[in-house]
Amino acid sequence: MRSLAALLMLSLPAMAEVSPERAEKLEHMVIQDCGSCHGLTMKGGLGSALTPDVLAHAEPEGLALIILDGVPGTAMPRWRPVLSEDEALWIARYLKGDTE
Repeated sequence: MRSLAALLMLSLPAMAEVSPERAEKLEHMVIQDCGSCHGLTMKGGLGSALTPDVLAHAEPEGLALIILDGVPGTAMPRWRPVLSEDEALWIARYLKGDTE
């Protein structure tokens, strides 16, 4: 398992480089697009809850990969065609409550 975590950390940038303007658009996207399945307050719906307490033990890099590649066999789509790795990592940190 440790090698998988190390691989995930190497596959995404250490810091999410997102401008304040893009961060504002990403936040809107999370509320509108992610919220349509995960609930507008991220407490769950069709998709699971994505609150900071639920995601407390999740690694941001792992969450970013789920955002980018989706979850086969579920309603979770791939966002890689429209999001960069930095943007997916920013969203993961936003969901965990780790953005400033």
